[in-house]
Amino acid sequence: MTTMTGFLRDLVAQTRAGDTYGQLSRFSDEQMLAPFVLTKEQRRAIPTACDLDASTEARLRSFYQAVAAATEKATGAFTTAILDLNHEGFGRVIIFAGRLVVVDEALRDVQRFGFDSLDKLAARGESLVIGATKVIDQYREVTRDDA
Repeated sequence: MTTMTGFLRDLVAQTRAGDTYGQLSRFSDEQMLAPFVLTKEQRRAIPTACDLDASTEARLRSFYQAVAAATEKATGAFTTAILDLNHEGFGRVIIFAGRLVVVDEALRDVQRFGFDSLDKLAARGESLVIGATKVIDQYREVTRDDA
């Protein structure tokens, strides 16, 4: 079992933050992260020619908001995640630090969004945070939002 440290802790915090009515407070951290783990067979069973469901979009949004939050925590630069998706599961996510784009990813077939394990989920999130942190360190002056 993966320890709830680093990125996974940030992801749980972001997922819980989106729970305005406290419905998720009865779930453990492991239960909160369980929907992020899908086997290859489970992913194949999800049709891509359908509308994106709200729970999948919420998981995707929580994931990238956790990346932004972890990047902000690591660098001190204020970050914002913007997710733009159409109903078919195609779109883009951009994470800004000030006026600097630190993550820019095209998204497709997000109906099948998930990871093989919690370790792979953590690794992907941490990889994005490390990449964003390197960009911020290289262009620190652009992250100041004092235009």
